[in-house]
Amino acid sequence: MGRQAAADIAAEIRDGLQKKSHLRIVLAAAPSQSEMLSALIAEPGIDWRRITAFHMDEYIGLPSNAPQRFANWLREAFFNHVPLAACHLIEPGDDAEAACHEYARKLAEAPIDFVLLGVGANGHLAFNDPPADLEDPLAVKVVELDEVCRQQQVDDACFATLDEVPRTAISLTVPTLLSGRRLFCCVPGANKSAAVQAMVEYPISGEWPATALRTHPRCTVYLDRDSSARLDR
Repeated sequence: MGRQAAADIAAEIRDGLQKKSHLRIVLAAAPSQSEMLSALIAEPGIDWRRITAFHMDEYIGLPSNAPQRFANWLREAFFNHVPLAACHLIEPGDDAEAACHEYARKLAEAPIDFVLLGVGANGHLAFNDPPADLEDPLAVKVVELDEVCRQQQVDDACFATLDEVPRTAISLTVPTLLSGRRLFCCVPGANKSAAVQAMVEYPISGEWPATALRTHPRCTVYLDRDSSARLDR
């Protein structure tokens, strides 16, 4: 699944670089994206020097060197392996609201070409937990993480206990994610089957933020047998 997604993403990046001098890409940081990112690194014929990268969320309150920080995870999984033109990291610092404004400013400098995302066990996109505002006027904001989201971080072996998982984070909002020209969404695993069913079958609603993906004209979703188990076939 991840390898197929990477091949499709790479093909569109190569095509995009033939049409534009520079591309901008937003990435998710999660174990569910590891296979796709590893395969994307190995794809030939991509001039990464013409691509600027962003990521979509970050914990508040973790030390800057914490391996659970999404910026650090993405460095290890992707950023350190390709020669990007620039890589803009979310740095909450001592003033998370100011960090949101600064990151929103950087995002607004030019259109977003690609968004590579996943879906949480609670149906979240980035850290927009339910009930999410699908028409949020903000581009980037401080959010409180619900318990399902925080437990997923433990289940993914990112943290040893629930108490270690931060309760707040910075996240790109749903409209910002959907502003990307092309979306690719990788959702593996049985723990995502309820969210996948909701994403495909339930009414579009902030109760299941992933349902908003159905409003995007160019979003491709990649599932495996486990994550798609509840869908009618």
